[in-house]
Amino acid sequence: MPIPSRAALVEHLVRTRIAGDVATPRDNNLAHYRSLANGDRHYWLGLELGDRWRDEQDVLAVMAERCGVSDDPEHRFGQDTIDPELTVDALERAAARLRKAVEGAERVLFATGHPGGLLDVHRQTAQALRAAGCEIVRIPGGLMADEGMVFQFADVAVQERGATLWHTHSPAPMAAILDGLEREGRPLPDLVVADHGWAGCAAQRGLDAIGYADCNDPALFLGESEGTLQVAVPLDDHVLDPRFYDPMTDYLLDAAGLL
Repeated sequence: MPIPSRAALVEHLVRTRIAGDVATPRDNNLAHYRSLANGDRHYWLGLELGDRWRDEQDVLAVMAERCGVSDDPEHRFGQDTIDPELTVDALERAAARLRKAVEGAERVLFATGHPGGLLDVHRQTAQALRAAGCEIVRIPGGLMADEGMVFQFADVAVQERGATLWHTHSPAPMAAILDGLEREGRPLPDLVVADHGWAGCAAQRGLDAIGYADCNDPALFLGESEGTLQVAVPLDDHVLDPRFYDPMTDYLLDAAGLL
């Protein structure tokens, strides 16, 4: 398949509902913003937000600016949106950071809490970076977190419970990896490409991190706004078919000079 132009990718994102009118309803978004503002650490995704985001309207303002949800506080139910132009802007910022990784032959760690949607996005990116001379970090063996095992599948760190790859927002699996690397006396990654609490935990530890995030996961966008996270890419992180992400991944890798 040819690499999509920016306009073609925007059309694809809207048509497949990766962006545009997404499946996540407005009331769910607002409930998550409120929970974050009320201090529920489940929604902080491994970041330490302190008292800086106690007003849910401040959270909504950042989400409107960086993700493209409606900025109308009276819009409480029904359809919400992700601006596909913001998605592509973020992909281009991520591509710039990937180019830097290649130039420095950096150590890069990939991880996902959304294996049903984003596993192959991360796998393809890892494969391209390895071919370009980066080291893909191999995580320590025998790691446990949240009553599950943490291991690598196709170069991507995941959590496994009950013989199933687990959907998790928790920062604990990433903490287990970073702590394990330190115990073994191995260097930490120069860059982490992840999502959910995996990205938030890495960023909070002071590592450069790129994170994919849905419109009901505001923490990573707040982290980017504060400079803790390098890039937060807005998208629906589990659409109907994971193959729908392929043109997006191709665009990212091409923009990074990896295709």
